[in-house]
Amino acid sequence: MEHLSSFQDFIKSAAHVRPSERQREWFDTEFYAFVHFSPNTYTGREWGLGDEDPAIFTPVELDCDGWVEAIKSAGMKGLIITAKHHDGFCLWPSKYTEHSIKNSPYKNGQGDIVREVEQACRRGGIKFGFYLSPWDRNSKYYGTPEYNTYYKNQLTELLTEYGEIFEVWFDGACGEGPNGRKQEYDFEGYIELIRKYQPKAVIFNGPDVRWCGNEAGSARNAEWAVVPSELCLLNHEVQTKGPLMEGTLEGIEPPDLNIGALSNIMYSKGLVFCGSEIDMSIRPGWFYHPEEEPHSLDRLFTTYLNSVGANTCFILNVPPMPNGRFDPRDVERLKELGDQLRASFSHDWMLEEGVSQTNTSLSDTQCQVEIKLPEAKQIGYVVLMENIENGQRVENFQIRYRDADGVWQKAYDGTCIGHKKICPVNFTASEIRIHVTAARDAVEWRQIALY
Repeated sequence: MEHLSSFQDFIKSAAHVRPSERQREWFDTEFYAFVHFSPNTYTGREWGLGDEDPAIFTPVELDCDGWVEAIKSAGMKGLIITAKHHDGFCLWPSKYTEHSIKNSPYKNGQGDIVREVEQACRRGGIKFGFYLSPWDRNSKYYGTPEYNTYYKNQLTELLTEYGEIFEVWFDGACGEGPNGRKQEYDFEGYIELIRKYQPKAVIFNGPDVRWCGNEAGSARNAEWAVVPSELCLLNHEVQTKGPLMEGTLEGIEPPDLNIGALSNIMYSKGLVFCGSEIDMSIRPGWFYHPEEEPHSLDRLFTTYLNSVGANTCFILNVPPMPNGRFDPRDVERLKELGDQLRASFSHDWMLEEGVSQTNTSLSDTQCQVEIKLPEAKQIGYVVLMENIENGQRVENFQIRYRDADGVWQKAYDGTCIGHKKICPVNFTASEIRIHVTAARDAVEWRQIALY
């Protein structure tokens, strides 16, 4: 096994693990929607059984443009539709199964909801993606080698017939099929197809994007996008050589809280770039249940701060009602969320005339930024962004301000930054300092904003 010569070599190599272009574009998307829609919407289930009659699927007032309008009102920039959930029912007329919309009453069997969603996204100027569940409780092939061919055929339909895709979403759900057997998924083959037909698309639960480890909207205290390759087995773009310390990562799981910390990465045989996605639903369930209420505005806003504002992307599920429209309660909550985001982040004091910013290097791995405003301003959020194109580097930082008596006060203690760190603060001042107390190499700023 090849080892790096020193701690300094190791930490510098970790600082230069870089995202792909598709990963950078994904990070810039930041906030987008999931839409769970299937026969479950009509049965009240979360996981369908696969034996549902397609005739129950009747979205008589389907309004995909209304979905996009509501999603945009919240500030989201994309939509991922459940083209097929675990029940195996396809929202497009797949030629490889009869368990699809073509055998439903919708548009007399001539409908294609994947197409309607995709076109609504294009009209609305947001990105489009899809979820194709590997687990299929309807397919007779599930649990046999033939199923991977079946899945790839459906994947190819979606990759080649619906324009540019920004994200392909699949999970590792693997229950029993109709024959009582589980499936060995050919994830490597799935990824090869996606790269062939949609090279710009990121792949969730694959080489590009990883799951945060929960569905409650909770982020880690320090969310690194640079992580051990041993915890991202489908990411083969290993960018460093050898561990710093002899040992293993045995017992460390991908959902664990500190997978990017030095105490773990120093045992890795090689590091990869793989950002985290936080997923949750606007309601307790992922499919529509009329008795449920949307989560509070405070919870959704806090989740945004702890996801988009903590070096992850945030995918928020909004389930349509059986008629094919969003519940007015959800539409209202989405607009409230967008209004609060716009009110909180609409005016950056850094863009005012007369602002000065002085960057000082304190060492190879420490720096300080001093900002002077023309007059004292009320600051609620400090937003920091690293230039992750060249690597994620900041380990720890502090934010201070000079109070009315001329004394420097600490307003925030932070860990890593990455793509974006939103720091909630509460002070009035004209002088602010950002002090990076530890980094893996020289810090490269993309943006500093004061709101």
